[in-house]
Formats: sequence, C-alpha cells, structure tokens
Amino acid sequence: MIRGKEMRSQNNPESDIAQVLEIDPSSGRRKGLKRWLIAVLLAAAAVTTVVFWNRMEQPDSVQYKTQVVERGTLTVIVTATGTLEPTNQVDVGSELSGIVKSVEVDYNDKVKVGQVLARLDTSKLKAQVTQSKAALESAKAKVLQAQATVNETRAKLAQLKRVRELSNKMVPSQSEIDAGEAAFERAKADLAGARAAVSQAQAGLEANETDLSKAVILSPINGIVLNRTVEPGQTVAASFQAPVLFTLAEDLTQMQLHVNVDEADVGKVKEGQEATFSVAGYPNRTFEAQIIQTRYGSLTTSGVVTYETVLKVDNSDMALRPGMTATADITVKKVEDAILIPGAALRFSPPVEEEQQTSTSLVGSLLPRPPRFASKRAGGVSADKTQQRVWTLKDGQLSAVPVTVGATSGSMTEVVSGAIEPGMALVVDIISAGR
Repeated sequence: MIRGKEMRSQNNPESDIAQVLEIDPSSGRRKGLKRWLIAVLLAAAAVTTVVFWNRMEQPDSVQYKTQVVERGTLTVIVTATGTLEPTNQVDVGSELSGIVKSVEVDYNDKVKVGQVLARLDTSKLKAQVTQSKAALESAKAKVLQAQATVNETRAKLAQLKRVRELSNKMVPSQSEIDAGEAAFERAKADLAGARAAVSQAQAGLEANETDLSKAVILSPINGIVLNRTVEPGQTVAASFQAPVLFTLAEDLTQMQLHVNVDEADVGKVKEGQEATFSVAGYPNRTFEAQIIQTRYGSLTTSGVVTYETVLKVDNSDMALRPGMTATADITVKKVEDAILIPGAALRFSPPVEEEQQTSTSLVGSLLPRPPRFASKRAGGVSADKTQQRVWTLKDGQLSAVPVTVGATSGSMTEVVSGAIEPGMALVVDIISAGR
C-alpha cells in the first residue's frame, strides 16, 4: 500500500506541489488558483534571470561632456539698472498768489537766464505799491513836523536859561526850566520815532515792489522746458509751499545716469571706470558712459541693499531723454591674453560610487541595485577659493588638475597658474552613466 502511494506521488508531481501549497486539488477553484500561482512564480524567475544576466554582461561606462580651454581677453562687468536725469534740473514756482495773466513759453522751448516764463495779474500789487509810497511820504512829513518841534522846544529852553541867567537865577523857577528840558527831550524822541517810521514805510514799499517784480516769473538758468503745469487764467495759491509751474533742464547734451549697484558688487565699482548701457527706445544701439561718483548712502528695497552710482553721459545728438530706464554694464576689470576656462569646469564634481547596502531580501539578491553617484569632491573643498581643481580625461579616465584662478565673468574664469594649456579639453558635465 505504501509503495503504491509513493508510485502515485511520483506519477503525479502536481499533487506534491499542491500539498506544499496546502491546496485541495479536489476543488476546482483552488486548482485554478494553484496553476495561476505557479505561472506567476515561473514568470518572475525568468524575468529575474534575464535582468540579472543583462546587468552582469553590461560593462561600466560613463560619458562626459568637455569644453576646450581658450586664450583671450576676459572682461568682468557689473550690471545695474537706473534712470537718466539731466545734469541740473530746476523746478520754477511762484512765491505769490494770484491769477496767471499770460504764459510765455511751452514744452521743449529753449530758454535763457532772465527770460520771462509767465506773468501774474499785478493790479492788486500795484495798488499796494502806491499805498506804500503814500505811507512813506506821510512818514517823511512827520519827520519834518517832529524836527520843527525839536527846534521850537530847543529855542524855548535856551530862552528860559538866558532869562534865569540875567535875573541872577530869580526867574524863571527851576521847575519851569525842568519842564522846558523835558519838552525838548520829548521832541527829540518824537523826531527819532518819525525817522523810524520813515524806515518802516521804506521797507514796506520795497517789499511791495519786490512782490510786484516777482509777478513776472523769470528763468533762473539756460536750458529747456521739460514740463509746465500752468495755463493763462489759472489761479496760483502759494501758501506754505510754492507751487511748481515749470520744470527746466539746464543742458540735455550732458546727462547723468543714476543706477543702483548691489552691495555685493559695490566694492568693485570705482570712479573713472567705463560703462555701456542700453535703453528700450533704442534696442539696437549701445551708449557709452563713465562713472563719476559712487555714493555712500544706501537704499534698501524689499530687503535688497543697493548704492546709487552716477555715470556721466554724452548726449550731443539729443537721442536720450530724461526719465528713460537704462541697463548699464560697468567694466570693472579687463585682463588681456589670459588663459580662460569655462566656469562649468570648476563647478564639475566627479561621481563617487557609494557602497551598496547589502539586501537580505530574496528580490534584493536577485535584482542588485545600480551604483549611485554622489556629488563629492575627492579631498574636500579648499578654504582658499583661488585654489581649485578641474578634470580632464586621460585614457577615458578622470584626471584632476590643480589650478589657481583669478578674475571671472561668470561663464569664463582666468587661470593664474596650473598645468592648463589652450586647446585642452576639460570635463564640464556628465552626459550619461552606465552601471
């Protein structure tokens, strides 16, 4: 009996598998599940074997992108934005209130010093001048009257003293003498007050005459009219602040470009450096400028600290206009005949294969992970930023070349020393990496 059972087991291997999987072969549903599991296991084993052998047969390969070392001129620039302004801009206003009688100039008119820009109605001002003249004449008349009083009291006092002397100090009495002296002093005081009133009246007249002269608004500079905010018949109200009627620019053939330089670049910017800039109005044209001042006062906008820098601009052809937004490129350094390497070569880090962690799972042993690459530099990063290393290929393998770098424009960097020659190919990136 036992032997017969063993023979049946050998003739029916599926029953053994069923016993292992604890599946009842008598059940149709369980029988389908058994076959499905067997098929999945066989397929997984086949895929695992194919993938494993493909990875074992695939050779290790890494392809690198290179760029050639050049020799040329390195130009280091600092970029900043700002606006164009006249060299000298003056706002012309009115100290007086009144009605504008006439406007003598318009936009873009060229004016000279002393030229009439506008006139205010002077009817009230002329009446005030006439009134001041009358007050001055009245004050002068009072001076004459006070002078006559002084002369009269002086004569009376002299007469009293003469009589007293002739009468051997009998008459007049001492009180009469004192009264005469007091009257004389009061007459002199009245004369001084009258003279002061004359000075006051004279000052009032001069003030009114000055106001009358200011009713005619004159140009303080030679220049051009940029803006006007007044029309004939308009009422000008000058209370605490003089209203601006005209804006004049002294000379638009010489302008200034005010740009904001970032705090990280301000140490490189010096007076006398050359610059070029462009404006939206002339997209295909470049203008030249020169730095004349870098101001110490800072300006903070949205947490960004900048310093205002002034550039001198020649605008002889009058192409540029005040208020234009300009983007300036300031040349802070220029190195001739320098060995130049791409900045990407300095930023390149060779791949370093990390140790593969041992997997204890069955799938991990059948499907080993590909090597991972970490961005590490062999030997660490030097504290001296001028001491760097670049990488070249020798027989398909990476080889480090120590270099000492100088100025940089961002895309290209000057090599001060190192085994670098023009035409040498330096690694700048990884194109593809194999297993």
